[in-house]
Amino acid sequence: MTDSADDGSEERLTYAETGVDIEASEDATAALLEAFGSDLRTEYAGLIDIGDRYLALATDGVGTKLLVAEAIEDFSTIGIDCIAMNVNDLVAAGVEPVAFVDYLAIDEPDEELTNQIGEGLAVGLEEADLTMLGGETAVMPEVVKGFDLAGTCAGLAGKDEIFEGEAQVGDVLVGFASNGIHSNGLTLAREAATREHDYADPFPPNPERTIGEELLRPTRIYTDLLEPMRDHGVRAAAHVTGGGWTNLHRMGEFEYVVDDPFPAQAVFEFVQEEGNVTDEEMHRTFNMGTGFVVALPEDRAEDLAAATDGRIIGRVEEGDSVEIRGLSLS
Repeated sequence: MTDSADDGSEERLTYAETGVDIEASEDATAALLEAFGSDLRTEYAGLIDIGDRYLALATDGVGTKLLVAEAIEDFSTIGIDCIAMNVNDLVAAGVEPVAFVDYLAIDEPDEELTNQIGEGLAVGLEEADLTMLGGETAVMPEVVKGFDLAGTCAGLAGKDEIFEGEAQVGDVLVGFASNGIHSNGLTLAREAATREHDYADPFPPNPERTIGEELLRPTRIYTDLLEPMRDHGVRAAAHVTGGGWTNLHRMGEFEYVVDDPFPAQAVFEFVQEEGNVTDEEMHRTFNMGTGFVVALPEDRAEDLAAATDGRIIGRVEEGDSVEIRGLSLS
């Protein structure tokens, strides 16, 4: 990726200016936890000791990707996103997802909407090998305008199966490709995409798809990586979500030198050009082609890459930054 033209003719977009300030969000979350204390044991899931293993919980939603679905009246894939954003966090902790509940808040009953959401949830459940235990559909016209979709996923892990959560200097980074924007950064992506286009317009790099369809491409589910990651001694993992590549710091404060990331899909170049977004802002907001990263000993990295669809993308060194594509992200 290269910085778009900086001739002053068009305002540069940033995630914060479009309404989502990652730093402020993290501060608010910290304040919430401080109010009642927290027993969180991993960066991605809360754990409860139930004897010989842990019960883990993660909760997440689909975010403003829902507004794209609403705009083009296609709700068939967002259920997949809801499943993916939850199970991928559990996988990043070393936990096997086992059960799911959803929460749909809506301003008025809509059979077609709920049916399509259910279809997407069913696809996600099958792909993640999950059981749906139930959920809640709340009709709240005075609280919700449109609808919101979120869920909670429960998982189990033996005491020796949870990832350490901390990389070590000398470790190698193995990355796994994303399949597009996933479910983060859509506030920025929507603003950029609709500056000069409508969601129904052909997506310039692939006119057989619309811009809306490309933005709705469902989040990849990474549950298939759990067993090989355990087998090959993964120490820590990062699900590349909100905050983009700075998520690697969730594996510890080191310098992560990423010299061979997966290529960014065409949708990222489209968003960057349409929004006049800097390279740094793109990498602080989006996965940029790599949706999941793990750190493990050097002598086991090639075997993990060979056993999966991953590849070696970098290494862990002393320091406190993410070095990628000529950028230094702290």
